[in-house]
Amino acid sequence: QLVESGGGLVQAGGSLRLSCAASGRTFNTYAMGWFRQAPGKERDFVARVSWSDGSTNYADSVKGRFTISRDNAKKTVYLQLNSLKPEDTAVYYCAAQVGGFTFNYWGQGTQVTVSS
Repeated sequence: QLVESGGGLVQAGGSLRLSCAASGRTFNTYAMGWFRQAPGKERDFVARVSWSDGSTNYADSVKGRFTISRDNAKKTVYLQLNSLKPEDTAVYYCAAQVGGFTFNYWGQGTQVTVSS
């Protein structure tokens, strides 16, 4: 089970920190990531972090502004969102690659709204 928190309303240029806590069977987790879905659009990849070595990947649209990190002991992944833009407005979903290389576990999503 994945539970996100930390979404909210922020002005352009502001920051937010999203958290995603994992519970249950986590021993076979390869990586965790964040996706987002804006109204009327498809769900897009945002960032991914390897559970073993912490290596990261980012979508070009967020590179240099967002930072993904993980705390293995707390089974939690974070997404620091800086220099937010109105186009970052979306529901942000946490996801996990468990037992394979597909994101097969998903959280319920948390809303991020950036006002201009």
